[in-house]
Amino acid sequence: MSFNHFNRRLHVYLALVLLPWVFMYGISAVPFTRHDYFDGLHKDGGPMWTTRFEREYKRAVPLDKTPETMQAFGQAVVRDILPGDTRSVGAYSPNARQVYVYLVDFWDHTRITYRADQKTVKIEDKRFHWNHFFTTLHSRGGYHQDSFLNDTWAFIVDLVSIAFVLWVASGVLMWWQLKQARVWGALALGGGFACFVVFLAAL
Repeated sequence: MSFNHFNRRLHVYLALVLLPWVFMYGISAVPFTRHDYFDGLHKDGGPMWTTRFEREYKRAVPLDKTPETMQAFGQAVVRDILPGDTRSVGAYSPNARQVYVYLVDFWDHTRITYRADQKTVKIEDKRFHWNHFFTTLHSRGGYHQDSFLNDTWAFIVDLVSIAFVLWVASGVLMWWQLKQARVWGALALGGGFACFVVFLAAL
């Protein structure tokens, strides 16, 4: 098998493998730019958050508010309050008296509000919204979650990113080998880069 034959096969099969990821990232980008429209679809008067329970709880809030420290604190709170929950965890503290811990997967969002001054914790579940589902799909990644499946998703996203680069590179090579398409291809490539550079410099 020649290199050109291999490159064409690589381009075709990468396109097939990447098809669901292209659709996912393409479709899920729309709610980011049209969030007001999608949020308006759910303004039916119902509550956004529903309280599951509220009870006494005590844990020292760390003085160090770095993301790593707050996430470790959030994971500890989840182990205490909702043991066995393996969803992605995020936490932040707007002040010394209060900490918000968020549990997120593609379908469900849960908020834990810990009030250190009152020594209470409240668990709330968010209504399902399709725009939140798609934006979570688009933005989820990283190896900072304490879960095998979360790390696996992050690893697959890394592979998909590499595959995108290979897909583009193999396509550029195929274009360059078609002499009759070089002019139009150069215009397309140059136009794409020009548009990107203009917005990069202006925004």
